[in-house]
Amino acid sequence: MQEFIIIHEIDNVAVVLRPFKKGEVVAGVTLLMDIPQAHKVALKDIKKGENVIKYGFPIGHATEDIKAGMHVHTHNVATNLDDVITYTYQPNYPKVLGYKSDRTVDVYERSTGEYGIRNELWIIQTVGCVSGMADKIIEEFKKTHDMSKIDGVFTFQHPFGCSQMGGDLEFTKKILQDITKHPNAGGVLVFSLGCEENRCDVFKDTLGDYDKDRTRFLVSQEVEDEVAEGVKLLDELYNKMKDDKRVTKPLSVLRIGLKCGGSDGMSGITANPLLGRLSDFLSLNDATTVLGEVPEMFGAEQLLMARAKDEKTFDEIVELINDFKKYFKNHNQVIYDNPSPGNKAGGITTLEDKSLGCVQKGGSSKVNGVIDMGGRIKAKGLNLVSTPGNDLCAVTTIAAAGCQMVLFTTGRGTPFGGFVPTLKIATNTALATKKQNWIDFNAGDLVDKYTMDELLEKFIDLICDVASGKKQAKNEINDFREISIFKDGVIL
Repeated sequence: MQEFIIIHEIDNVAVVLRPFKKGEVVAGVTLLMDIPQAHKVALKDIKKGENVIKYGFPIGHATEDIKAGMHVHTHNVATNLDDVITYTYQPNYPKVLGYKSDRTVDVYERSTGEYGIRNELWIIQTVGCVSGMADKIIEEFKKTHDMSKIDGVFTFQHPFGCSQMGGDLEFTKKILQDITKHPNAGGVLVFSLGCEENRCDVFKDTLGDYDKDRTRFLVSQEVEDEVAEGVKLLDELYNKMKDDKRVTKPLSVLRIGLKCGGSDGMSGITANPLLGRLSDFLSLNDATTVLGEVPEMFGAEQLLMARAKDEKTFDEIVELINDFKKYFKNHNQVIYDNPSPGNKAGGITTLEDKSLGCVQKGGSSKVNGVIDMGGRIKAKGLNLVSTPGNDLCAVTTIAAAGCQMVLFTTGRGTPFGGFVPTLKIATNTALATKKQNWIDFNAGDLVDKYTMDELLEKFIDLICDVASGKKQAKNEINDFREISIFKDGVIL
């Protein structure tokens, strides 16, 4: 079994792959103290103020002299990041690994020209006030309908749609409209109270192009019995979608979101590079991947900027990054107040350390598109989308952009799921073994079981099976489907 890794030849730290005791030897260096699994050890003396190098890049500087064999972490390293940065366009396109494939997936073809990987019936609530009634409608509907003919009927609760102002109200409406038009839904009931700011008439008038045959609207205050009326409308939609069949299509129809959460020191070594290789494979096959979590690009954003397909895309990435930095500053918060306590416990020391691991999910392909928060996918290949790092908020925004599933790497573990299949990829075997009810795939096998190419093929098999409905994500099996909508302003 491999016991440690030096990620790049110029690194002055190694990452241990098991707990090490004082006196053991790593890369010819005798340890001066115990080193927890996935944490870093100094391979040579690092003087105070000198950069700590991991992934071939600085992840911060030493705050005191560090001797070879010492634990390198938050107690003796600090970030180099400070305030907003001025960027210059310096394109650099690394070699992209992958191949053209004749693999196919079986999906649902929608009248809008998009493709869904599920045929679900959804109630989209324009306001949080009707959440209980949406649940009641579904409960009554299930009593009289054969649920084996569709992939389920669901509603996604949220507290917004009223008492919001300006940008928050518009963003709530936009995200809910994006979900309404999502191809994983074979039918959608938009469900309103009637007196809220996000009123049904305004929602409908600004919805844009949508499948009018598969969308219904219900205003609770306008009917005597909203449950009976809701069941009636769901029945209409059910009868339109219950005979939908999957059709075989090339991989180019896939739109896959990329996200990480509860990261640890193994994230940038196993799971995130695996997603990066998958992203490159999909890009080479004219499919689409979407990478979010802008605050967790800080410190590694220039690697993404260098891969912008052109100067216009570069400028859009700069705006993406700086807008989020201004968001922190506008709220008098520290831009680089990251990583989280769980990240640190797992071996991540600084934001640079976290970000250099995080952006590996985007592989090596060119960045072909930048999506505003609440916007939808327009370009094939790798896209960046404006989201916070918060897991559920980011997954909601990524999926609303049009992704049929989201791949979520984690070193600490989490059970949640978005409104689309949300596959959890463990960074380490211990987590995958302990939390089999949460984890869909174990990238920890890269350490001692499979090569990257071997594991990638197994991962592609899983993605195709989930997309084709042959397998469910663990969040689907557990019936965990949630949304969280970003807010920036006040509530009345």
